[in-house]
Amino acid sequence: MLEVIGAGFGRTGTLSLKAALERLGFGPCHHMLGMLHKPDEVPLWRTAAARNGTVDWDRVYRGYRSTVDWPGARFWRELADHYPDAKVILGVRDPERWYESALNTIYRAAMDDSPAASPVLADMRRMSREMLWDGLFDGRFSDRGHALRVFNDHIVAVREYLPADRLLVFEPANGWEPLCAFLDKPVPDEPFPRRNDQEEFASLLDEHTA
Repeated sequence: MLEVIGAGFGRTGTLSLKAALERLGFGPCHHMLGMLHKPDEVPLWRTAAARNGTVDWDRVYRGYRSTVDWPGARFWRELADHYPDAKVILGVRDPERWYESALNTIYRAAMDDSPAASPVLADMRRMSREMLWDGLFDGRFSDRGHALRVFNDHIVAVREYLPADRLLVFEPANGWEPLCAFLDKPVPDEPFPRRNDQEEFASLLDEHTA
């Protein structure tokens, strides 16, 4: 059963947040890159996309205590309703910097037409195109203005939908203190994890497809 739901788009520090949540005891934490090692999850998410989030979420998240990144963030509202006791973390970032980062990493990887390194990577490309790039962004992610409107409208929607005591708006630069206060956990005596900046993305993807 999910205890923490990450509602932030990909490229808002989701891998750092995943590492932090697992350090605080909310693991395993679901993240899209982890699906490269769990190919059986991909059809479940394609079904979720086809049915607009009307799926057995307990089956989708069996074995997980938290989720961050896409594809889960695509269905933040459905997850928040299905798991009413779960707390929600909205990852945010400067919109212009988010767009440049997403354009040059996850969007480029998803739209790459070269042969995929593995069948599961090919399936994930199809899933992400259907759900995100052709779905959430209406096939217009390369239109900067449109993509930024989707990004900003998403933040407004999450903040308006959830009560303040259930929602934390968060950036990894905020560090441990607000996250631990929100989740009622002691602050670890170690630096906050920093993962997956733009320069690391290619090697990180290689690591998960090796």
